[in-house]
Amino acid sequence: MLRNDRDALSGIRGGTANEIAESLRERMERGLLGAGDALPPVRALAEALDVNRNTVMAAYRQLAQAGLVVSRGRAGTHVTGPATVAQDGFAADTVLRDVGTGNPDPARIPDPTSALTRIVGRPVLYGEPVIDRDLEAWADEWMRAALPPEKPMRLTITSGASDAIDRLLSTYLTRDDGVALEDPCFLASLNTVRLGGYRAVPVPVDDEGMTVDGLRAALADGVRAVVCTPRAQNPTGASITERRAEQLRAELAAHPYVLVIEDDHFSLLSRMPHASVIPSDHERWALVRSVSKFLGPDMCLAVTASDPETGSRLAQRLSPGTTWVSHLLQRLTHALVTDPEVRSGIEAAAVHYAERNAAFADALRSEGLTVSTGDGLNLWVRVPSPARDICEQLMRRGWLARPGDEFLLGDDAARFHLRLTVHDLTETDAASLRRDLLAAVEATAGTRAVG
Repeated sequence: MLRNDRDALSGIRGGTANEIAESLRERMERGLLGAGDALPPVRALAEALDVNRNTVMAAYRQLAQAGLVVSRGRAGTHVTGPATVAQDGFAADTVLRDVGTGNPDPARIPDPTSALTRIVGRPVLYGEPVIDRDLEAWADEWMRAALPPEKPMRLTITSGASDAIDRLLSTYLTRDDGVALEDPCFLASLNTVRLGGYRAVPVPVDDEGMTVDGLRAALADGVRAVVCTPRAQNPTGASITERRAEQLRAELAAHPYVLVIEDDHFSLLSRMPHASVIPSDHERWALVRSVSKFLGPDMCLAVTASDPETGSRLAQRLSPGTTWVSHLLQRLTHALVTDPEVRSGIEAAAVHYAERNAAFADALRSEGLTVSTGDGLNLWVRVPSPARDICEQLMRRGWLARPGDEFLLGDDAARFHLRLTVHDLTETDAASLRRDLLAAVEATAGTRAVG
């Protein structure tokens, strides 16, 4: 064995996948393995540790799912650098037209000016209830309408959906616990799981949402939590059908203490019915609804309905005097969602997003491209060449798009998709983007997928 091979293997310990992954993680944290460094070849490490190759492969897979390493095929597995998880939103410092933002249309976000003058009241002091009374009454009705009437629940207000999901996971999970995530996955959820030190377990998504076989495999893998999107899954736009929800509930019924989190982020804007995957007698569950898509990302408020025990644990992490959500923000949210003019504008925005996306998708289909007809702010476009090659060609033509492999956990098919945010384009710009996308497809014909 060459000296550099011995150096690469020295200090790595373990007889199980978890132990090997933890040993490698410790070496990364101590700076003995840095960004870009190659991990030992699977066969060499298996021989050095006297374990099966599959054990080492499982350890590497754990690290990859945590975002700590990346596989480069025959070039081996390498340690990733900082900030390896892409962030949603506008790209910084670019002169390109950004069509990968995932943002709502600023023109469709309600103006809070008049509502702000109505929310000023007496100050809220330490020790008072953390949920504003009026918002609580409205939210109770809103959330109960999505749940079986007999289901006991408790409300919690958090600083957005990602904050709720992070707090919920930390309530029940410890480091390296498995979390079932949709694949391809919403970037914020993927980031939350990886930064929390949990193990992301991919569950494929099709046109009806999270797949039954994928969830069954994740549960068999011992996941402690499941995070799913009932409507407008990001990035694919898929919504869970009632047929699929029934099948998923049947799988979850045998695992009542697995925490099930539904992130219904599109809620008031969705054109699809809400089909819940939470079994009627499930012990640990939460339905999370953010207001950011219809009232604006800066509102940073989400309503969580959960089983009483989970709600109690979550409330303990939002104690008065420390981390409650500002009552001014809660009052503003209530003033907006109960304003008939604002609600009319939200409905108009829902129609706008659906119609603009449908028109763009139809135009691409007429040119031979495959586009998922889903719900949400984005389109999921299948391209015949690797999406990063397409994105490079689009950059040369003035566009900044989002390649699908930024969202993937294990599904290589996402490498041949683009997520496009086109609802705010003018007709002229939309036509220009379609022409440039077709030109990019033609220019990358030599790198097309096989099959």
